[in-house]
Amino acid sequence: GVIECPGPDKDIRRFDGNLRLLPPFIDNDVCPLTIKNTILQSCYLRNTEWACGVAVYTGKKGKWIKLVWWAHYLGKCYSNETKLGMTRGIPEPKLTAVDAMIDKLTGAIFVFQIVVVIVLGTAGNVWKDTEARKQWYVLYPQEFPWYELLVIPLRFELLCSIMIPISIKVSLDLVKSLYAKFIDWDYEMIDPETDTPSHATNTAISEDLAQVEYILTDKTGTLTENRMIFRRCCIGGIFYGNETGDALKDVGLLNAITSGSPDVIRFLTVMAVCNTVIPAKSKAGAILYKAQSQDEEALVHAAAQLHMVLVNKNASILEIKFNGSVLQYEILETLEFTSDRKRMSVVVKDCHSGNISLLSKGADEAILPYAHAGQQTRTFVEAVEQYSQLGLRTLCLAWREVEEDEYQEWSLMFKEASSTLIDREWRIAEVCQRLEHDLKVLGVTAIEDRLQDGVPETIETLRKAGINFWMLTGDKQNTAIQIALSCNFISPEPKGQLLSIDGKTEDEVCRSLERVLLTMRITTSEPKDVAFVVDGWALEIALKHYRKAFTELAILSRTAICCRVTPSQKAQLVELLKSCDYRTLAIGDGGNDVRMIQKADIGVGISGREGLQAARAADYSIGKFRFLKRLILVHGRYSYNRTAFLSQYSFYKSLLICFIQIFFSFISGLSGTSLFNSVSLMAYNVFYTSIPVLVSTIDKDLSEGTVMQHPQILFYCQAGRLLNPSTFAGWFGRPLFHGREAIVAFVISIHVYAYEKSEMEEVSMVALSGCIWLQAFVVALETNSFTVFQHLAIWGNLVAFYIINWIFSAIPSSGMYTIMFRLCSQPSYWITMFLIVAAGMGPIVALKYFRYTYRASKINILQQAERMGGPILSLGTIEPQPRAIEKDVAPLSITQPRSRSPVYEPLLSDSPNTRRSFGSGTPFDFFQSPSRLSSIYSRNCKDN
Repeated sequence: GVIECPGPDKDIRRFDGNLRLLPPFIDNDVCPLTIKNTILQSCYLRNTEWACGVAVYTGKKGKWIKLVWWAHYLGKCYSNETKLGMTRGIPEPKLTAVDAMIDKLTGAIFVFQIVVVIVLGTAGNVWKDTEARKQWYVLYPQEFPWYELLVIPLRFELLCSIMIPISIKVSLDLVKSLYAKFIDWDYEMIDPETDTPSHATNTAISEDLAQVEYILTDKTGTLTENRMIFRRCCIGGIFYGNETGDALKDVGLLNAITSGSPDVIRFLTVMAVCNTVIPAKSKAGAILYKAQSQDEEALVHAAAQLHMVLVNKNASILEIKFNGSVLQYEILETLEFTSDRKRMSVVVKDCHSGNISLLSKGADEAILPYAHAGQQTRTFVEAVEQYSQLGLRTLCLAWREVEEDEYQEWSLMFKEASSTLIDREWRIAEVCQRLEHDLKVLGVTAIEDRLQDGVPETIETLRKAGINFWMLTGDKQNTAIQIALSCNFISPEPKGQLLSIDGKTEDEVCRSLERVLLTMRITTSEPKDVAFVVDGWALEIALKHYRKAFTELAILSRTAICCRVTPSQKAQLVELLKSCDYRTLAIGDGGNDVRMIQKADIGVGISGREGLQAARAADYSIGKFRFLKRLILVHGRYSYNRTAFLSQYSFYKSLLICFIQIFFSFISGLSGTSLFNSVSLMAYNVFYTSIPVLVSTIDKDLSEGTVMQHPQILFYCQAGRLLNPSTFAGWFGRPLFHGREAIVAFVISIHVYAYEKSEMEEVSMVALSGCIWLQAFVVALETNSFTVFQHLAIWGNLVAFYIINWIFSAIPSSGMYTIMFRLCSQPSYWITMFLIVAAGMGPIVALKYFRYTYRASKINILQQAERMGGPILSLGTIEPQPRAIEKDVAPLSITQPRSRSPVYEPLLSDSPNTRRSFGSGTPFDFFQSPSRLSSIYSRNCKDN
């Protein structure tokens, strides 16, 4: 029917049953939507934006406000937990450190320009009133209007306007697009398995790759292959696969299936039924499974190999083939997995017996606490611990029978919760909780996820480059720790130390956080790799109540492992590190990593088995984690070096021509007269000086092999040593020096030309020629690797300058008629060019020689070694710039119990206290030797 609501102007607003606003339509209307006598929300209706018959609205000034119901907009579904257009999050505009520095330098130059204009404009007016009016040839009037005082300052403003190169943004955008193409064209970053190339979606932040200080990485699918293999299981307290390493070949399990063990059969049934897998038959007749989750696919495949085969799924009917017989189940309801519930359940009805059952699978903390009171779960807890310490992913499986009356009553509540418009997810979770209790735990599955090739080497190399690593994963703590040890993420004792932050209450987390902080402060001066591990619950408390203390911990620690974290917590951690002014890079492969990737300064997505959500939302996409090393060390470093030179050179060439104009004003009565005509100035910026520097985009100060061999030279980029106020001051001083020498040189020529009645255009061309010669030699001096393209751009551009001006000199109406011919025929012109180059470049070449010879940097040493062909065995240490801890970060004022040591016990230790016993009574080392730690992963890498 039609719903009528009073509007703010007492008019009636009419809605149909699908919440569509009926005419008349009024922009920015405010009215409460009333459905079934329930006020949902007072909302702003803007231009009546509806989709699929469900209301979608915006707020004042066009800003999206939070939805209070599920709405379909442009084919996508949004809940009350999201904002319109925010399911993946709207990516924030990213400003690189180089761009931020350029903006600051531009502001400084602008202030300098205003000062110069004011000083020279005032001096020009004073000289005009005191001296110029005495000169008969100037012809200044005795009386003039008041605005005449603004003429000379405005002239100087026009002269100095080229101080800030307007073309710098265009040039930077052009070369950055080229940097992105270099990444796309890099054949060494193509994944040979999937033939997936790397791709740069964002073309504006390539140089920031070289300034990354923290890498926050997902685990599953990022460090590992996300290729799940069912390895072990524990059913009814019996362990299968411990001896052979493969439960599918365990004789005891096969015999239990043959004998029809009820627990084993029920366990396999849950594996085959409790999922969202879709079976499909290939042309050859084989059954293929399509799954959203790799874990579900692994479980269904394992069940099929153990004779519990998921054959068909039509609508709500499942067909299972077991030992020749066909079993049919009707899916009554599906209780979907969420990051809060951490489990999934299905309510099924046996089509043969009519019995209704609840089948559940999920994390141990989401299943074991809901076991019925009479069941002992200690064996399952030990199984989870044992499997997780082997680096395996664990899931607990459970079930219970449901009475018909209980299901009918619950089904009504579930349907009502599913159709509600307010707090839908919370209502559904509450209703699911009413059914998911008194479970009978069947067992635990252990799935192996192999490490990707080259992950340990990549992490080790990037750590040498001064990059810190944080692992953010949804897996259990023990599983994450073992993976971290296997891939060189953390170091074992005694070289490394792993501290734990845990607790379920604010008090417990506070005390744990204080102990870890005290240990961090003590071990900061020691050459020890100290890391900390925290789970999602403790992390939530720390970020909410002890953010400053946790920030200090983030500054002190180079490595962290965050377990059981949600996508929003991942984004919060990225934001935390960014608030400390660190450059962050987030890398992941799944949809749950998108928010983290978009929040980081640089987002990298892996085109993996979980789809392309992360890759499409990221700034860069790669096929494997190992390509991150080349992306940062090669492409990032080259991009930073080239951008630093290009930006500073752009200011230099503009300042050079501007300073010559300023110096000329001192011999032109401070009148603001331009030495160069507008055509020459335009050609100077567009043609004569742009082409040589654009070719610097292929310049390499070091070869790629040297950069990969000595990653510690990335410290120079992280510290911003190539682009900062100090280096810019050096480039700022060059045009002052060059301009002075150029003025002196062509003043000598003026005296020579004066006797020949030289024209103003000749003096202008001499100065312009000197600038072009200086530009050529400056670019040549700053070029590290000469190729044919560099020679053509530098010297070919110089030749092109003379050819273009000879052409214009041959045109009578050009204003330069015969000037270039006359200059080139005079020896004094070429002597002047030699003087300009010698006087301008001589001291700079001498200074550079002194620096390379007596104060060589690590990069200079590597450059000399490359040119001489000698190897560099050791570069020594390059100290990264230390970070000062924020002053407002104060230690926690919590008194420790007397029985506990102020220094926290490390998790990674060889002490007997860290050993545990499992079901068979055999001690299992929590900290194993490196050879044992990665036995599984090293074997898999060899197999690949």
